[in-house]
Amino acid sequence: MKRSFLIIGLGLITAVAYAQQKQIPVEPGVSRQLAEYRRSVIGDIHYHLAIDIPREKDKPVTGISGIRFDLRYVTENLQIDFKQPADHIRKIEVLGHDGNLPVIAENEHIIIDKKYLHTGENFISIKFIAGDASLNRNTDYLYALFVPDHARTVFPCFDQPDLKAKFLLALTVPNDWHVLANGLMQTIPAPKTTGEHTEYFFNETDKLPTYLFSFTAGKYTTIHKTIAGHDAEFLYRETDTAKIRFSTDAIFKSHENAIDFLQEWTGIPFPFQKVGFVAIPDFQFGGMEHPGEVQYKASSLFLDAGATKDQVIARTNLISHETAHMWFGDLVTMRWFNDVWMKEVFANFMADKITGAEMGKEVFDLKFLQDHYPAAYGVDRTEGSHPIRQSLDNLQDAGSLYGNIIYHKAPIMMRQLEMMMGEENFQKGVRDYLKKYAYSNATWPDLIAELCKYTHKDIRAWNRVWVDQPGRPVFGQTITYRNGKIAAMTITQHPERGAARVWPQAFSITLVYGDHEKIIPVSIQGQSVNVSAAIGLAKPNYILFNSNGIGYGVFPMDKSITREWYDWKSPVRRASAYINAYEHMLSAKTFRPGELIRLFTGGIGREENEMNLRLITGYISTIYWTFLTPAQRDAYHNELEQSLWAAMQKQQQGNNKKILFKTYQDVYIGKEAGERIYSIWKAQHAPDGVKLNEDDYTSMALSIALKNDTATHVLLQQTARITNADRKARLAWLSSALSPDVNIRDAFFASLSERKNREKEAWVVTAVGYLHHPLRQSTSIKYLPKSLDLLQEIKQTGDIFFPQSWLGATFGNYQSPQAWAVVNDFLKGHPGYDTKLRDKLLQATDNLRRAKIILALKTVDEKN
Repeated sequence: MKRSFLIIGLGLITAVAYAQQKQIPVEPGVSRQLAEYRRSVIGDIHYHLAIDIPREKDKPVTGISGIRFDLRYVTENLQIDFKQPADHIRKIEVLGHDGNLPVIAENEHIIIDKKYLHTGENFISIKFIAGDASLNRNTDYLYALFVPDHARTVFPCFDQPDLKAKFLLALTVPNDWHVLANGLMQTIPAPKTTGEHTEYFFNETDKLPTYLFSFTAGKYTTIHKTIAGHDAEFLYRETDTAKIRFSTDAIFKSHENAIDFLQEWTGIPFPFQKVGFVAIPDFQFGGMEHPGEVQYKASSLFLDAGATKDQVIARTNLISHETAHMWFGDLVTMRWFNDVWMKEVFANFMADKITGAEMGKEVFDLKFLQDHYPAAYGVDRTEGSHPIRQSLDNLQDAGSLYGNIIYHKAPIMMRQLEMMMGEENFQKGVRDYLKKYAYSNATWPDLIAELCKYTHKDIRAWNRVWVDQPGRPVFGQTITYRNGKIAAMTITQHPERGAARVWPQAFSITLVYGDHEKIIPVSIQGQSVNVSAAIGLAKPNYILFNSNGIGYGVFPMDKSITREWYDWKSPVRRASAYINAYEHMLSAKTFRPGELIRLFTGGIGREENEMNLRLITGYISTIYWTFLTPAQRDAYHNELEQSLWAAMQKQQQGNNKKILFKTYQDVYIGKEAGERIYSIWKAQHAPDGVKLNEDDYTSMALSIALKNDTATHVLLQQTARITNADRKARLAWLSSALSPDVNIRDAFFASLSERKNREKEAWVVTAVGYLHHPLRQSTSIKYLPKSLDLLQEIKQTGDIFFPQSWLGATFGNYQSPQAWAVVNDFLKGHPGYDTKLRDKLLQATDNLRRAKIILALKTVDEKN
């Protein structure tokens, strides 16, 4: 009670302070200044939304947005966010004032003159035409996706995360469509059918920020099951009966397991009125956590009997991630999007715990290592790296904050924090945080304050390097021996680049002897640590650093370990060594690309752990296409193709065979391998022990078209084989990007300049990847300048991951000086370029930069 009065009091003080300043400017987006002002004066928000969706995609979606809210103080005109032209605003009415208000639309805001407002309750009704982009309209379905600030592109609202509200929704859709939204569907009043349309009414939601408000409507199949005491509803468009039979029960069960785990771990029951989810073809993300209407990429949910263990685990983890958001992000929401990483780190962190509880500790440790470390290193090693917690002045730039640092480095950081505090103390602090800020908003310092109650460690100092600064450490060692025994051993750390700093953390080292080994835990809190536990031990054959895979950074590596690493019993230990070896290659240390690819190729028949096999085959593909020259590929491809095929015969597990077959399909360029792939595709007869489905044969058809300029018929034949309308449309659209005619490819790329041709972002990213494949770069390098010129527009018009995905698909496999020159020229020609986009460009082109250096070193080696 005291806290409520305090908040109101502070709101009045803040509002008065703003009133004494100059008027809040009306500018595009939602500035932090505007957001803070509105948060200080606006409360108790309720939206009454009626949205009418016509069957015809070319007809506009229309609606009425009724906004009921309290004003604590009226200091100036009210800005309501609506990113559409003035002609999309049909009528504005304010309760208590006769007639329609004049439409004043300025810089993406509707301006309500303060003379129409008063302290206490206000109600404004706005009739509008919705924007289409964030409704993701397709021929017979649509879905609303508003993260991070796209609600304002569809309906008038206060589009900021700390103005949570309750939503009362009515949806009018074609009669044969199904609907799903945040709230439970009402039975009183019952759905109302008029002509060819039906109006559905939903209960008022729990308190949500606008970015979590959502709905979907379309031709779906719907299933209901009871899970964790809730009636759960699932909508999907999948038509493959084998996938449906194999997946449906597992999808519901994964949701139930996740809810059960999270309720127990947090001590808080499922915090929303409804469990519901939808599988969307070619969804932009893996999933999006709208309460009651979680959206998933359909291909991530629907698997068949040929799915690999990694795919099954990935599905479990994805469902666990989105379910964890119900508590972390939805129940407690960040106050401002600079802390968006908080919801993502907890979702990933808790998803890993849930997966670990289902799969066992060894699988958890291995999955955590493989999921997070390579992805985090992929950004943190670059010149475009950034801190976990970033600054944000305007919500229109919030999409640029997303990336692998918040999704993958942050969980590593959180695990180190949990180890430092102890699991029980960490859990107590998080529980207090969730209960204190339930259905409200909080910041990272708010969480730190709760955690500090349960530890004497200086979390704030620890936070300054792990959260507030970018980069990773490079570890070194000094060791002295006396009479064949270790006399002293010191481990040091220094930043890979930038100012001096240290990353307090824990990891293990293993001293390996002929007949035994010694594992030593290490806790390094400063620039160095003396490993006293090693003193007096005999000189080992070699020392393996970070043998438990928990430490973060680049560790010393003894090349001799590669003679034995496939024989180690621990898959985590092997994975840690594989990852460290790859990082050494990228740093031009220890290994050259040709040497490392042969080391990895030598293990593909011996590495029996499916997840590790996927890791090293992924490295093989990356090295092959990015760090070997075309001449080196020509010299090596026969050996690689034969090794992959032979290893596939040798491996016993069907999933391992499939991983090797997919790698074979990816890297082949030889005539014999090409004929083999074509024969398998044409007859639809998989190699012994390998299970292939329609998606796999479609992938093969795309590879054949890419690598054989005379095999254009395969795409037509594969399209004819497909019965699912969504997948058929995708392949037909991709065909132009695979055309053997460079003029058709040129025209296809040119078409991407128009926003309407970039609506299916997942399709675009796939197509761009084929356009810029190393086998097509001689004709596609000319697209690079225009690709960079489009980047700002892509940021403004696309969803949050699209700029990074566009850059990755464009530059991912280039290695030539000419491509690097395009990047340099662009950066030099744009000295004031958007900082976050510049960082993403540096991240996406880091392999290109390194390839230039590494391939130059290879030339020097050959001369010497």
